[in-house]
Amino acid sequence: MVAQITKTTYSIAEYLELEEKAETRNEFINGEIIAMAGGTTNHNLVTGNMYLALRLGLKGKKTPVYIENVRVFIAEYNIFTYPDVMVMAGEPIYYTESKTTVINPVVIIEVLSDSTKDYDLGRKFGYYRSLESLQEYVLIEPEDRLIMIYRRGNSKQWSLDILDRETDILQLTTISLDIPLSEIYEGI
Repeated sequence: MVAQITKTTYSIAEYLELEEKAETRNEFINGEIIAMAGGTTNHNLVTGNMYLALRLGLKGKKTPVYIENVRVFIAEYNIFTYPDVMVMAGEPIYYTESKTTVINPVVIIEVLSDSTKDYDLGRKFGYYRSLESLQEYVLIEPEDRLIMIYRRGNSKQWSLDILDRETDILQLTTISLDIPLSEIYEGI
């Protein structure tokens, strides 16, 4: 999060209308519109590598993968945000008739940056945990070889796995897909 557009409080309808015309992506957090930060070349490479690995690994399955420009709506907190990568299990459920916002991701992947790291690890993960569909939350450090994967357990319990070796494999159990870290960090 870099800067707010204004200090005015907006309705969801106003936000969605403004976002349709916006040249940049903006999050909506309970009435506030917040401009999203740009990313580095490593951020872009890692995001693209994850998307490509997911698309190829899930080819032929009814498991849509979305990258950066599809929003998720988090009803409990009245938030619209743009994860770097999202995976659905089956057909997406849309917030409205528009096909720009989903409410049922099972895997969310965020590639960290200096400006969003604390938010992604803290409050944003709290927001994401309220999504009943979400089973795995993956945080990727693009500058160093480090991946944190949170998996939903029973009730409010989440487990954490840390991957930091080139030979490690990211196992996304919800969608039955393994991705070697060497693929995720290719080109870095």
